[in-house]
Amino acid sequence: MNYDLIVVGSGPGGYVAAIRASQLGLKTAVIEKAELGGICLNWGCIPTKSLLKSAQVFDYVKHASDFGVIVEGTVKPDFIGIIGRSRSVAEGMSKGVQFLLKKNKIEVIQGSGKLAGSGKVTVTDHTGAETVYEARNIILATGARSKELPNLTQDGKKIIGYRDALALEKLPVSMVVVGSGAIGTEFASFYNSMGTDVTLVEFLPEIVPLEDEEVSKALARSLKKAGIKIMTESSVESVEIKGETCLVSIKTKKGIEIREAEIVLSAVGVTANLENLGLEAAGVLLEKGKVKVDQYYCTSVPGIYAIGDIVPGQALAHVASAEGIICVEKIAGLNPEPLDYNNIPGCTYTTPEVASVGYTEKAAKEAGFDIKVGKFPFTASGKASAAGAKDGFVKLIFDSMHGELLGAHLIGSNVTEMIAELVVARKLEITGHELIKTVHPHPTMSEAIMEAAASAFGEVIHL
Repeated sequence: MNYDLIVVGSGPGGYVAAIRASQLGLKTAVIEKAELGGICLNWGCIPTKSLLKSAQVFDYVKHASDFGVIVEGTVKPDFIGIIGRSRSVAEGMSKGVQFLLKKNKIEVIQGSGKLAGSGKVTVTDHTGAETVYEARNIILATGARSKELPNLTQDGKKIIGYRDALALEKLPVSMVVVGSGAIGTEFASFYNSMGTDVTLVEFLPEIVPLEDEEVSKALARSLKKAGIKIMTESSVESVEIKGETCLVSIKTKKGIEIREAEIVLSAVGVTANLENLGLEAAGVLLEKGKVKVDQYYCTSVPGIYAIGDIVPGQALAHVASAEGIICVEKIAGLNPEPLDYNNIPGCTYTTPEVASVGYTEKAAKEAGFDIKVGKFPFTASGKASAAGAKDGFVKLIFDSMHGELLGAHLIGSNVTEMIAELVVARKLEITGHELIKTVHPHPTMSEAIMEAAASAFGEVIHL
């Protein structure tokens, strides 16, 4: 069977690439060995946000009296029900991808794909039977999995990864979360909300270490206030399992500390799924554990492309989708603009949320910029006060010479919805004064963006 394009993997990179290819008139097939939608839809972005929404609702109910609402009786989380809702949401999204692929006349081939020579992919189905498919172009979009450290071997029961954390059969009494990136802090936030005693361990001096330092410190304060124990500049050396208890040996600046926990969650990053793809035999070059590609995602072998978590760049669903579209448009003969990796928004869905794009204050200074910094706290926001969500702030960084927006760093309620305005602003090279003169609706959280810009240039009204 001959195709214009075969996509190996149906995550947010793969299925988006396939749909765009079909829109451009390419006969397309997708190879998938598990659920359509990949890790993001089934075991990542979507189900975790479902869990966090349940935690938010639970928190609202617990604090209903703050809003003048009386809730009688005991309020407690139905952990199994919350997990069940999360799985149901994920299944619904996977069915949605199935519908989209069918609507766009894309053939779905179930099985594991492996490069098998020029323009060929061998697919092994669940029975072990092999079928060879041919295509003019092949995109590898196989994603990533939870990274395992030698001293934190995951058994799926006591030492777990993010996938296991989405489907526990009972709420753990205590948990040590190793790694404080987006995955680690989100799960720490969720399980703490449910009532689990959570300890968050981070090797670096600050949690969410890729974020601006002020944001990292603010999030740490909020998480500690919520009851999460945070150990920075610390590392888990070993875990000894004794019955139902994990004895976690943690190296700190003061020495070794032993923590007891029912569960240890390893959230130290992800590893690209490069095994059993036939890369070496096909001549596809790797670099630092990722597939080496050009700005249009062509590998070292003409006709073979790679996108998403298996190539350099941020391991984010929206990055994979953007890469997939650019890759396919280039294959179809269009002239797409290469992706600007310095204008990719990052979002962490803790309470409060964190969102950012571009340079941190430290990075901007190290890059040689003379900068202006503006901050506006949500304590001064009317909408934040009305919503009972006064934690956090908007911080904007501008180039002093031209007024260009270099970076934006937000922490607070719903800031993951607000960041897109600033991504567009950076894309269009909008200046600080243009942001100031853009009328923002009142009362909204987004007014803080205008006010932060005004603060940077000495024009702030509400501070």
